Amino acid sequence: MQRQNISSGSPFEKPIGFSRAVRMGDRIVVSGTAPIATDGTTAYPGDMYQQTLRCLEIIQEALEKAGAVMGDVIRTRVYLTDADRWQDAASAHGKIFGDIRPACTFVEIARLIAPDWLVEIEAEAVISSPGGEQG
Repeated sequence: MQRQNISSGSPFEKPIGFSRAVRMGDRIVVSGTAPIATDGTTAYPGDMYQQTLRCLEIIQEALEKAGAVMGDVIRTRVYLTDADRWQDAASAHGKIFGDIRPACTFVEIARLIAPDWLVEIEAEAVISSPGGEQG
């Protein structure tokens, strides 16, 4: 089975030694994805909802590079620095996954690498048909 490493260009990939996503066969695993803006800064400081959407946008880009679509996502893990704000993250997650409904876990953690990151998300996908389109 051929391995495909997907890069997002994150400055953390090389020093840590990870890929944004890895595809093997019809399975894609997306690494913890933080709310990083295109200029490398934190997107939407202080805004849990918008940071969650930004994480999901980066995940979508990685999935598309790997030949998948958001409809192929079967699992997400959402790490929050403040569980009291879970509904903001859940609302953003629901905006994207409301009809797809992957298995999902929300977990509060002490902190993330950057102090202004409020959320980080992992995803797993299985391509359901050739070209990543839902069957």
